[in-house]
Amino acid sequence: MNTVRFWIQNARSTALPQSLLPAVLALCMASQRENFSLYLGIMAVLGVIAGHLCMNLFDDYFDYRIKGAAFRDVLAGKGFRSRIAKCPYLTSGQTGLKQLLMACLTFGAIALSLGFVIFLFRGNVIAGFALVTAVLGVSYSGAPLRLSYRGLGEILIGVVFGPLLMSGVYYSACGRLDWTVAFVSVPVGLLVANIVYAHAIMDYEPDREAGKMTLAVLLKSKKRMLAALFLLLFAAFGSIAGGIMTGYLSPFYLFTFLTFPMAVGLFYLMIEFVRHPERKFSPQLWMGPMNDWKRILAFHLDWFMIRWLLARNLLSFFCLIIIVLTLFKVG
Repeated sequence: MNTVRFWIQNARSTALPQSLLPAVLALCMASQRENFSLYLGIMAVLGVIAGHLCMNLFDDYFDYRIKGAAFRDVLAGKGFRSRIAKCPYLTSGQTGLKQLLMACLTFGAIALSLGFVIFLFRGNVIAGFALVTAVLGVSYSGAPLRLSYRGLGEILIGVVFGPLLMSGVYYSACGRLDWTVAFVSVPVGLLVANIVYAHAIMDYEPDREAGKMTLAVLLKSKKRMLAALFLLLFAAFGSIAGGIMTGYLSPFYLFTFLTFPMAVGLFYLMIEFVRHPERKFSPQLWMGPMNDWKRILAFHLDWFMIRWLLARNLLSFFCLIIIVLTLFKVG
C-alpha cells in the first residue's frame, strides 16, 4: 500500500482535478442520454485517472533521460527564479529509472485494461479514442515527437484533457456523441491548457535557459505571451456563448460566467508577473481554496502557487457549475 501511495504522490496527484473534473462532467452529461451505463462510465473515469498518472510519470521519465532532474537546482544557483527541482524522488535516491518505467507501464496497463472492457461493449470508436490518447500522451515528452519540447505541449494538453477525454468518457457511458459535449469540451480543454500555459509563462526564464521549448518560449515576446493567455482564457467563455446562440446549449449555461471574474483576476495577476515579478499577492475569497498557504509561504512558492491554484480553481468551478446544471436537468 505504501508503494502505491508513493507512486500516486510522485505522479503529481495534486493535478488530478485537471482530468477528473472534466471526466466526471462528461459522465454527468452522458447520464441524461439513452443507453447510459453508470458502470462503463465509472470505468472510463478510472481509466482517465490511471492514464493521467501514467502520463505524468512518463513526462518525468523522458525529462530525466533527456536532461537529468537537477537542472532547476542548477538554474536557481545561477540566479533564475525556478519553482522546484523536478522528480526529487529520483535525485534523492528513493527509487531508480527502471522502477519509474515499471510504474509508468503499470498505470498505463490499468488504463488500457479498463479501456479494453469498455471496447467490448462500445466497439471500435473507443479503440480509436484510446489509441490516439495513448500516442499523444506518450508524445508529450517522449520520442520521436517530444511535443512539449517543440512549443506544442500546452496545445496537446488542451486537446487530450478537453475534447478527447470528455468525448471518450461520454461515448463510453452512453454510446454516442453530440454537439453539446463538443461545445462544453472545447472550453474545458482551453481552461486545462491555460493551467499549463500559465505555468510555462512563470517558468519562462529557466525553461529558455534549459533549452525547453514551451509555448511561452516559442512566442518569445511578453506581449505575445499575454495575448495567447488572453485567447486561452476568454475563448472558453466565447465557446459557451456560441453554444447558447446556436441552440446547442441551454441559456442556463450563462451561469458559467460566474467564473469570469476569476479569469479576469488571473489575467491581471499574470500581467503583474510579467511586468513586476517580485510583487506579492495574498489569497482572496474569490480565488477559491488555497490550502496550506503557510507552508507555501515557508517554501517561498507563493508567487507561483497563487496563480497556479487560481487557474486550477477556475477550471474546477467552471466544471462544477455545469455538473450542477446537468444534475438538476436545467443544462
